[in-house]
Amino acid sequence: MKKIAVFASGAGSNTSQIIDCFRQHSSIQVSLIASNRPDAGVIKIAARENIPVLLLDKEKFFRGDGYIMELQKKEIDFIVLAGFLWKIPAMLLQLFPERIINIHPALLPKYGGKGMYGQYVHQAVLDHNETESGITIHYVDEVYDHGHIIFQVRCPVTAADTAASLARKVAALEHRHYPEVIERVISRIEPL
Repeated sequence: MKKIAVFASGAGSNTSQIIDCFRQHSSIQVSLIASNRPDAGVIKIAARENIPVLLLDKEKFFRGDGYIMELQKKEIDFIVLAGFLWKIPAMLLQLFPERIINIHPALLPKYGGKGMYGQYVHQAVLDHNETESGITIHYVDEVYDHGHIIFQVRCPVTAADTAASLARKVAALEHRHYPEVIERVISRIEPL
């Protein structure tokens, strides 16, 4: 059984989809939810699903051990970022080489980087009069939204779109594609 830790900072809509996808899976299990916000909606989802929660303290995450021991104790094989807003420290990248993936609500390399998340991304797409947006799923490296791209899918941007309507289109793509890409990537890795 390959064990996933989902790192999330928000409401948890992607996390919920991931949990649903792997609930009865024969070889992949969501074993841990990690969050940097004790009030995040994803914490309630974890409680409802009986999945252990790891609350991340900023000092320990960035200047301490990055929670390596806790992840090892849970025998985590793979980390999925689902709306997690902190940059991943080097020690976690080294422990999980090409085993941390992220989803970004735009077509990277455009509209990525520090501060580009949620409504900020969608508004930037609209402000630049783009005719399409979409999602990018990529490996995580030491630079925000920079790692090797695994998967992209597009959606049209119309003149009638607002940041909120574009967010709904992009969220639909995320929910549809992120679990299947996670499954595809994890099925190819060897156990740690």
